[in-house]
Amino acid sequence: MVWFGPAGTADSFAAMGYKKTIQLPEYLERMGVNAFEYQCGRGVRVNLDTAAALKAGFAAKGLRMSLHAPYYISLSSVEEEKRDGSIRYILESAAAAKLLGADRVVVHSGSCSKITRQQALELAKDTMSRALKALDEAQLGDITLCPETMGKINQLGTLEEVLELCTLDDRLVPCIDWGHLNARTLGGMRTKEDFAAAFRLMADRLGLERTRRFHSHFSKIEYTEKGGEKRHLTFEDALYGPEFEPLAEQILHYDCEPVIICESAGTQTEDAARMQAIYLEMKQHLPG
Repeated sequence: MVWFGPAGTADSFAAMGYKKTIQLPEYLERMGVNAFEYQCGRGVRVNLDTAAALKAGFAAKGLRMSLHAPYYISLSSVEEEKRDGSIRYILESAAAAKLLGADRVVVHSGSCSKITRQQALELAKDTMSRALKALDEAQLGDITLCPETMGKINQLGTLEEVLELCTLDDRLVPCIDWGHLNARTLGGMRTKEDFAAAFRLMADRLGLERTRRFHSHFSKIEYTEKGGEKRHLTFEDALYGPEFEPLAEQILHYDCEPVIICESAGTQTEDAARMQAIYLEMKQHLPG
């Protein structure tokens, strides 16, 4: 199964009369999607009663949840104190995921503005290795960490860098943000071959098993030539992209079962449903 859903609550959540987080399972079912990414970007704050209710509600409706760890995590910081803090934030995120019934935690890699990309990558690999050890010691080793490809050019998080991080441990699964990749390459994720090349690289570095269950963010993103990512857009954008169809082709070609989380600006649930419809239509017309 391929899982589609929003990152956080779209504008339609409140517009449809929903007010409480515990109403998410009903809302997602009504919108026809089957996944959700709980946002802890500005800090891990999870009410125990709400978490229990969400876990039960998601399980009852067969929905899947992941969690986005704090944005300020920096695996590659030149300051050891910040790297140690990042491990604590990852542990907090994994503990929250456990309470919510989420099985994946998406993690930002960090910056490389003060050092070379290779130096930043080596720091990130060391921090990630220590984070995995800390998760095991806290009995949270069953939570999958998903390092994310990033959209700003000066950030650590090219496709190659994320795949290198994931070679540290078979439990690591990449979070491929296709809008980020398109932004940091100034429109480099446009054609069928662009996506095919990314999948070939992923399969070569991580093997088919992990490739087939990759995590994903998808949205159209405005970018600048100097910095890369500028702001998230909706699927109504016809200028920046990327488009979903070339990704759907590769998902079907490799027989993947990813989690695809939409990060559109305010229409993330509707756009997730659009992706699901496109995927199912293409799947229906597969030859044979």
